[in-house]
Amino acid sequence: MTTGAEPGLSAIMSERRRLINLAYRLLGSLADAEDVVQETYARWYAMTAQEQQAIESPGAWLMTVASRICLNLLGSARARRETYVGDWIPEPLPGPTEWDAGGVDPAEQVTLDESVTMAFLVVLDAMTPAERVAFVLHDVFRYPFGEVAEIVGRTPAACRQLASSARRRIRTERSPAGPSAAQAGVVRQFKAAWEAKDIAALVGLLDPDATATADGGGLAVTHLHPIVGGERIARAYAEIARVAGERTTFLECTVNGLPGLSAWQDGVVTTVFAFEIAGTRIRRIWAVRNPEKLRPWRIG
Repeated sequence: MTTGAEPGLSAIMSERRRLINLAYRLLGSLADAEDVVQETYARWYAMTAQEQQAIESPGAWLMTVASRICLNLLGSARARRETYVGDWIPEPLPGPTEWDAGGVDPAEQVTLDESVTMAFLVVLDAMTPAERVAFVLHDVFRYPFGEVAEIVGRTPAACRQLASSARRRIRTERSPAGPSAAQAGVVRQFKAAWEAKDIAALVGLLDPDATATADGGGLAVTHLHPIVGGERIARAYAEIARVAGERTTFLECTVNGLPGLSAWQDGVVTTVFAFEIAGTRIRRIWAVRNPEKLRPWRIG
């Protein structure tokens, strides 16, 4: 499609990035978000010109349709997760530098802010579909509860309650994030200790009650259950470094807007690590090895 091919096309297509941003936050998957946006545009172009012209705000119409598609997908996602091998972790996104290097269309990029950090998305994933949609639309995209209600199919008061419940979950389950530079320093120390297989140093950087979760989706070898406890994680990761050997290179990178690590073998990203850091200690590690979730890291 080229700009100017029909009235309003440029304005319609300019909404693409906003739709991608909405759908990724709601679904935690860039691939699913792209499918939602494609379906949304398909519904727009299935209408006649007269029907399109009767819509006062095409951008609002597109956001509403995308939200409803996401709501339906979230409703069926829990059933699909029951057959997923191991733990499901949201799809990690590279930082602007890594992403731009792949020559990706800017319209496909997700704006990296607090609402897409891995810790934030993991909490969102534990919410009910209605909670998640109400919270993201209101608190992230600033939709009034009256409009949220029309999308979710609840009353404005009910949507206000849903968003309030979501906020309580986030306050309870997330650690206060420190400055990004300080977090990068912790990740850098973790990388050095990990490469040195220094268990004592790793233990010192991990919260005693830390949790490490991995997602291989049955397509990559990994721990099927979360590892709990700083010392257990340190020993398990030291063993991972031993097995990986010299073929694997660990690089610092940006993961969903925060400092993280990526593991490379033969020029290909095999694992992406996201961290939740409280103070000077790592509270959670998320390791994504499912190759289907690493597509944005392999472009170009």
